[in-house]
This record gives sequence, C-alpha cells and structure tokens, in this order.
Amino acid sequence: MIDLSSLVRRLAGTPLAPWSQGLQAQLDTKLEKGHGDLERWQSALDGLPDLAPSDVDLVNGLRLDFACDDATREQARAALMGLSPWRKGPFDLFGVHVDTEWRSDWKWSRVSPHLDLRGKRVLDVGCGNGYYQWRMLGAGADSVIGIDPNWLFFCQFQAVQRYLPDLPAWHLPFALEDLPPALEGFDTVFSMGVFYHRRSPIEHLLALKDCLLKGGELVLETLVIEGDENQVLVPEDRYAQMRNVWFLPSVPALERWLRRAGFREVRCVDVSLTSVEEQRSTEWMKYQSLSDFLDPQDHSRTVEGLPAPRRAVLVARK
Repeated sequence: MIDLSSLVRRLAGTPLAPWSQGLQAQLDTKLEKGHGDLERWQSALDGLPDLAPSDVDLVNGLRLDFACDDATREQARAALMGLSPWRKGPFDLFGVHVDTEWRSDWKWSRVSPHLDLRGKRVLDVGCGNGYYQWRMLGAGADSVIGIDPNWLFFCQFQAVQRYLPDLPAWHLPFALEDLPPALEGFDTVFSMGVFYHRRSPIEHLLALKDCLLKGGELVLETLVIEGDENQVLVPEDRYAQMRNVWFLPSVPALERWLRRAGFREVRCVDVSLTSVEEQRSTEWMKYQSLSDFLDPQDHSRTVEGLPAPRRAVLVARK
C-alpha cells in the first residue's frame, strides 16, 4: 500500500486540506482496480537494492550517488530496466545512467530560468514519471504533487522515491478530471505535453485555473505552429503518428485563448523545434521515436506532411 499520511500532514492548514482527507481512499480504490502489468512492475521495484544515497543532486540534473559495488549496480540496472520504457529523464542512479527517450533536462534548462518556484506548492498535471517534480524541488519548491493516470509512470516514480522518501513529492495515478472542482490550492500549476491531447482546450485551461490560488501561475507547454492569432492546425487524422492530437494553435492564438479563459500577464518564454537529438530511441526506450515520425527527406515536416513538432512554453497568472 502507498501511504499518503505524509501528504495529508503536509496539506494540513492549507486550502487543500479537505481534498487531502479523501486521497488515501481514492488511491486505494484505484490500486484495487490496478493494471495487468502492475504485478510485473512491482516485482521490478522489489528487485531494487536497498541503498541510501550519500549525495543527491536535483539542481544540475537528477543524480543519486552511493559507493556501491558492481554487483549491486547491476542489480539496480536490471530492476530499472524492468520498468522500461523510460520516456522522461535522464536519471543517474548509483552509477546507472537511465538514458530516456526525451532529454527532459534540455527542456527544463529552457523553462526554469523564467520561473521562481521557491516556497511554492506545485501541481504537475500529466507529470509522467515525475522527472520534473524532482527538478522542481531542486528549484526550491515547497512541495510538488504530480498526477498522471499511467501506471508504468507511477511505478517509475516509486523507483526513485524509495531513495528519496523524505522529500515532499507525491505522484497520484489520477487524471485532472479526478480532482474536485474549484480546488484553488496551488501556487503554480504545470501542464506540459498535455494540452494538444485535449479535445476541449479551453475547458482544460479553465480546469487548470481552477487548481490555482488567486494570483497563482500557470506554466503551459504544448505543440504549436507558426502563424498569427487566427492560425490553428487541426489534424485530419494523425500527427507525427499520434492519433490523439486535436489542436495545435499558433503562439498568438494560444495567448488569446489564455486571456479568454481569464488569465493575465500572459507571456511566451520559449519556442523551440524538437530535434531528433532531444527525442530519440535508446536502450531504455527501444520503440519508434521522433526520427520515425518525420519525413525522411524533409525533417521540417511530419510523415503526414504537417509542420514538424514545435513546442512553446507560456506562463500566465490567474
């Protein structure tokens, strides 16, 4: 059982306290339904060696060090490999380099200079395996709650958390829809890599705003296209082989959507083309990746002939 009592204690006396009281039961119900591969992933978690890191670096990356022998290091590697595929990272755990599909550290280096997370209570929507949660703590966040319904990501987070049990980071296998309305309890809310999967983008923005305290900050990262405030791409079918991509607005259009949803001080802090060096297949994620989804003759287009992935980060205040 995952014990959430430390989270309940952390949220006592905050606007999130009433919500926290029902979290354990909500999580237990989810775990009872489970997933067909949970037993296998739990076995991988059980295979991790018992170590206490002598050095922790969440500022320059995600690195845990301990002077362990080769056999222990190989035990850690085998257990972590049992939780593949690893998509967000990388992680350096006791000499094992988990070379994830995404160089998420590159994105963090582009985003973090524009944020001040010191002392903030943070919600990370669609948090994946929690890589950014740890980096947020490294940037000074008071506490970070991540939500993502993917069970493998949940288990990958547990693998790291077992070595950092006292840090105020929690991963809940919930969707945004599982949160109560008008939560209004977070200083900062992140939504990275989620927006373009939503069929109703304005509803997503309103739901994110609902989670924020008045004056709180939204960090929104999503796929965009070039163009003016009236330009929006709606793929006919797939986009870069993904079926669940609905709306790719231009940055000016997205800024307008944020203002219409009631946000202010809207600003774009980064726009970058995703390269095949930033997203690629590795030993830890052996399936197809970005290079397979781009036109082999023209990397400025996807295999469907649409503009190649371009991502923007916008920051706005409630």
